[in-house]
Amino acid sequence: MTVHADAGGADRLALAVLAQYRMATTEQMHTVIAPGVRSEQTRRRLAKLRDEGLVERITLPQAGRTRVWFVTQYGAQIASEWPELRGRQPSRTVSDPTAARLKVGHALTVTETGLAFVRDARRRGEVCRPLDWIPEVHHSLGGGEAVIPDALLYYQGGSGNGGRGSMLRAFVEVDRATMGPERLSAKIGAYERLYRYTPVPFGRTRQSLVQEPGRENWRERYPLFPRLLFVLDGTGPAGLDNRIRALHAAHWQLTQPDFIRDVTILAVPLTDLLGHGPSAPVWRPVQDPGRRVSWMDSYRPPAAPEEADPTETPTAPDVVGGWGAPSGA
Repeated sequence: MTVHADAGGADRLALAVLAQYRMATTEQMHTVIAPGVRSEQTRRRLAKLRDEGLVERITLPQAGRTRVWFVTQYGAQIASEWPELRGRQPSRTVSDPTAARLKVGHALTVTETGLAFVRDARRRGEVCRPLDWIPEVHHSLGGGEAVIPDALLYYQGGSGNGGRGSMLRAFVEVDRATMGPERLSAKIGAYERLYRYTPVPFGRTRQSLVQEPGRENWRERYPLFPRLLFVLDGTGPAGLDNRIRALHAAHWQLTQPDFIRDVTILAVPLTDLLGHGPSAPVWRPVQDPGRRVSWMDSYRPPAAPEEADPTETPTAPDVVGGWGAPSGA
């Protein structure tokens, strides 16, 4: 008799993905957990998890009665005990059907963005596993403030060439044009604050930190500061250009030369990301919006805009930031 030992593992992966991604359609779940089998198997698996009280669903009548899945409080509690999700903060509201319905548009766009990287890695023979896309990771700025990107991405590139490759990391912000360009571009300033935020250790004062600087908080998690990727949706070409111009202007107003030098900031229309794949040269550096690069590229940004005062506007040299240390380093 054949024992299907993997059945429990597949159920576990499905629940872990939903607990981490917050929400996903049946088709998205099939893509991420079982692309090599018939989609009916994924539907049966999700129905089974629902019967066990671990997941729930809502139906979107305006989208061809698409089913959207999310974990219940019981499912979130079970998944939070697993090592692969240790330290993850479950959403406090997503297990409620009403809250899920109100969040569904943004949540599904974030999920679809993550799946684009997962699919691209599979196609290229590189490594970006389903749980390497982590939504809503809290990064403290002190005083009760925090930066919470829509997702944190881990991606191991170059492994298809016989080497171990380099670990790439990125903060991802998904914008569906629900806020104005100025509010969107202000996110760059928030990440600059995260870059320089140094908590005051117990027993020390701010004055002592001036005399003997401490260690930036982000260095406790990352070898190098992750790249910053903006994925733009919900508007036409003119609106996209307006938002990218706002990001460009915000970048040149930054005051930290190290941040400008070390952190690559890119933007891409969601349609280009999904149509060509993340590794394609469809990303626009906010330092130089006229160029098109892959999100994995390093490049030399231009000098400061001509209209800017060179004594006031920092000019960034070679940008290779956002690349992590090689695996195992």
